[in-house]
Amino acid sequence: MSKILVTIFWLSLTITTHAQFRNYGKVNSNYEEAYQVISRAIEGQLPMSFKNAVFLVESTYYDHQLDTIKLNKSIKSLASLCKAFNESNKLDYVLKDEATVSKWASIFKVLTDTIQQIQQNGRIVQHLPYVYDFEDYFGENDWPKMFVTKLVGTHTGNCHSLPYLYKILAEELGTTAQLALAPNHIYIKHRSLKTGMFNTELTSATFPIDAWIMASGYIHLTAIQNGVYMKALNDKESIALCLIDLAEGYKRKTNNSDSDFIIRCCDKALEYFPNYVNAIILKSETIKSKYDMLTKSDSAPTPEIKEQAQMMFRDMQDLYVKVHKLGYRQMPKDMYMKWLLELKTEKEKYHNKNVSSYDK
Repeated sequence: MSKILVTIFWLSLTITTHAQFRNYGKVNSNYEEAYQVISRAIEGQLPMSFKNAVFLVESTYYDHQLDTIKLNKSIKSLASLCKAFNESNKLDYVLKDEATVSKWASIFKVLTDTIQQIQQNGRIVQHLPYVYDFEDYFGENDWPKMFVTKLVGTHTGNCHSLPYLYKILAEELGTTAQLALAPNHIYIKHRSLKTGMFNTELTSATFPIDAWIMASGYIHLTAIQNGVYMKALNDKESIALCLIDLAEGYKRKTNNSDSDFIIRCCDKALEYFPNYVNAIILKSETIKSKYDMLTKSDSAPTPEIKEQAQMMFRDMQDLYVKVHKLGYRQMPKDMYMKWLLELKTEKEKYHNKNVSSYDK
């Protein structure tokens, strides 16, 4: 892992041109190495934290021109700030898990609120919150918009990078945070003695009840029953998300020129998270691209090409059927934004009142 700890941080990376990304031989080698490392980690052959998996994915996208040493220092500094805030502010919570809940509260405060004049390492600091970036929030035009690197460097992120950073900080503080999925969305699930299972939402800085997450109408009950959405993910399932992030980055770096690598990432993720719908959809879309390329020729196809095309078509059909049976329903982008903004404007309607003591 020390080989990837090299030069330039996020802000200097913004000047990198697409021309620098066209050395596909190097790209393929880097991505293959990252795939092997993450695969060994998810299989239990190699110890790897969620933080290291995330940073390996992001560093690979930048051809390992990412200063992960500096990035790790930034994470350590944030964790130190969470610890300092925790020590300076008593949580109104008296049950046996107070120490754990207090750490969660401190991370939430650091990520979502302004912190005035707190002592850290013998000096007084002021910290501003991380805010939602409403421009290209799915990273369709600029994939690094999804990165924790970008979030740390600019203090703006989205529903991908914010919960990732929260989980990373929780692990830095010696506790846990479980990711959970909703359509186009990631959030945090915790369980405390006082509240039981509850949701933590970083994009709107609140604790929504399950009813809000289901309120859009795009979460079918079948999807919940099948663990597609609203399930607290374990560590291996969280690493599976990183494998799909790796595949998505590779797809963009190579203009989808090597579908086999993408499919391998999907298959490995699905071994450990069988109902991860994003992996199933990415695999089906990739097979469709292969099918379209195979059948677009004006000349008569050979028997071998016909057989390959038929197999691909059957694979596509099977995946589409599986996605539907799992309860997945596509959520339009405009509905997604309405869904997020509604929580901001109607917090009282969807806020979990039992988590009010999170305030310090």
